[in-house]
Amino acid sequence: MGKLLCDSTTIAETFQTSSPTVSWREPQSPDLEAVDLVDQTEVTTIAAATWDDVVGLEDQQRRHLQKLHAKGVLWKQPGDHDSAVVFRLSHGGEVSPDGNCLFTASQRAMARDIDARELRRRAVKRFVEDLGSASEDERESINKVIRHMYSPDLRSGWRVHVVQEVKLLAKKEDRVALDSAIDELVQLGMQRKMAAESIYKGRCIPVNDCSSWAKYMSISGSPDDEYNIITLQYIEDGLLSVEENKEGHAAAFGDDIAIEWLATEFKREIYVVQAHGSDAMVEEENCVFFLPHRPRSEICGPPIFLFMKGTGWCGAGADHYEPLIAHPCSLISNEKVAFVL
Repeated sequence: MGKLLCDSTTIAETFQTSSPTVSWREPQSPDLEAVDLVDQTEVTTIAAATWDDVVGLEDQQRRHLQKLHAKGVLWKQPGDHDSAVVFRLSHGGEVSPDGNCLFTASQRAMARDIDARELRRRAVKRFVEDLGSASEDERESINKVIRHMYSPDLRSGWRVHVVQEVKLLAKKEDRVALDSAIDELVQLGMQRKMAAESIYKGRCIPVNDCSSWAKYMSISGSPDDEYNIITLQYIEDGLLSVEENKEGHAAAFGDDIAIEWLATEFKREIYVVQAHGSDAMVEEENCVFFLPHRPRSEICGPPIFLFMKGTGWCGAGADHYEPLIAHPCSLISNEKVAFVL
């Protein structure tokens, strides 16, 4: 699963930084076998599916994605518009919806011999290192985004959301003590759901700033995790449910922040290609969106593409990431490509 912000503003734009420096260059008439656009040997081992084989797509989505594959998308190096590459995008196959899909999909899209959990670890490590040198204003900008996603103000937002979630972190070593405290309140006559909410909110860590986000995003649902994720779900009338995750299998869904710092770690742009169906009330020519996530520093390689099957317009977040395989091809003319990034 993945989590995107409701608008297209990227996390990097909250920082007062200059435009990225581009250090990767390609000749205007490249010999594609000689240019290190992608590891050609690795990519050929991935059985890219045709868009006809991808399940869960509406006809208008499928037609538009087939057009992207047939004609390609044009990527121009930022700061160097005289050099460009066309990529034909193929579906890279399904990945498990286990909460790690952003990192699994990224691993496949990059054709890297690296574990998805290692990608998660590297994204969080890069985030922590970069924020260590950030100004107070920069950190507070990120804190606001984190609070909006994981510790929202429950007095607002109901015109947009039917259900709002609050994320908390429970140390695994504290679970026995937490359960005991909840049971004590239940024995005093409190409804268990309300007792759990009271104890978890009082004793667990809210995900509301940079430090707690790093702890949260490190959770992959493995036995090695230090924390478990607790999710409090609310409707406008009050508490709806408490997801206690006692088995510890829940993983932190990748979000825009994680994508930004993956891009920074690998010094490559990451485009989320989001395809909306007819329930989004958009015409076919506009049913596919390219959401860019740029590294905070230099760009040293071609972009990475991820796929998300969108639903309605307000369903622009918390959908499922899948990999896209980018095949470089010769540029004929700007007018004949399907899309210019």
